[in-house]
Amino acid sequence: MTDDGRLLRGRRSREAILGQAVSLASVEGLDGLSLSRLATALGISKSGFFAHWRDKEQLQLDAVDWAVRQWTERIISPALRAPRGVRRLFALHEARLRFYTDRVLPGGCFFLAVQTEFDDRPGPVRERVSQARRDWLTLVQRLAAEAVACGELRPDVDPAQLAYEIEALGELAVAHSRLFREPQAITYSRRAVLQRLRALCPDPALLPED
Repeated sequence: MTDDGRLLRGRRSREAILGQAVSLASVEGLDGLSLSRLATALGISKSGFFAHWRDKEQLQLDAVDWAVRQWTERIISPALRAPRGVRRLFALHEARLRFYTDRVLPGGCFFLAVQTEFDDRPGPVRERVSQARRDWLTLVQRLAAEAVACGELRPDVDPAQLAYEIEALGELAVAHSRLFREPQAITYSRRAVLQRLRALCPDPALLPED
């Protein structure tokens, strides 16, 4: 096998491990990750892990980065193809809800699982999780500010407040749909954000009625 072939195989192995790690962590948290559990799930030997990770903390950090990549590819990138303004902001929320209804992860949301796990535990993993969620909220706030700037939300709208409300409704959707087995939680979340945006939009016809 050529050096390029070995590098490609190594990258694919690493990506498969990280994908499985994010899936498991969405259910059991990052502390629930173990080399033996991942090895069993993937059908490979534990020795294969040591080519990529020497300790559990680095595996956890890389899992957070992989989850960010997944979130970007499945939620952010599709939403950013919507027209700039209020439609893009709503598309972001819809893409997030679609991520949940498509059951991309067995636990629903990696970030909801791990942010409560590490919110009071200082260290590199907490900082990485915190930065990922801060970047996400900054994006939601920026899209809200863009909608104000282009006249598709009222000029008195506070983008930070609106981003907070949208995020809260997104988190509540996945939490209730999982904890209470309440599938209508997704519908409630979509409707609540849609109604809020329509009420703040000078031209509600830009958004669906329901």
